[in-house]
Amino acid sequence: METTNEIRKPLPPFTRESAIEKVRLAEDGWNGRNPDKVAKAYSKDTHWRNRAEFITSREEAKAFLERKWAKELEYRLTKELWAYTDNRISVRYAYEWHDDSGNWFRSYGNENWEFNAQGLMTNRYAALNDLPIREEDRLFHWPLGRRPDDHPGLSELGL
Repeated sequence: METTNEIRKPLPPFTRESAIEKVRLAEDGWNGRNPDKVAKAYSKDTHWRNRAEFITSREEAKAFLERKWAKELEYRLTKELWAYTDNRISVRYAYEWHDDSGNWFRSYGNENWEFNAQGLMTNRYAALNDLPIREEDRLFHWPLGRRPDDHPGLSELGL
């Protein structure tokens, strides 16, 4: 059991409003593409399953994010709350990116998250698939960084 003075609001138990806030904060962090900052949202002993990769610490999560954003260029993500309970949140998401050859993809996925009392994510289970798309079929056109509040989300885009 981890003991920490780190606090990452909002804290469980989640309400619908606080779960939506937690999802948006996660989306904002990932769109910022700063592995050091994003990794601090996870407990030191966090456990992930991301595709076929298994991560068992904050340091491994940070290294994963560094590799991810070095490969997935012009990364833009949108997340949407799917369900929540006291200390768990499920989301669905899509993100667009291109590789170093200019091939574009839209990646679709679902994540199940579990949080400790300090609001740090202790478990993250992700399932996702990549769909090759043409550049003209992209839907996420905001400047790199935070998705603007007026940009449509997944449901509004029919995703």
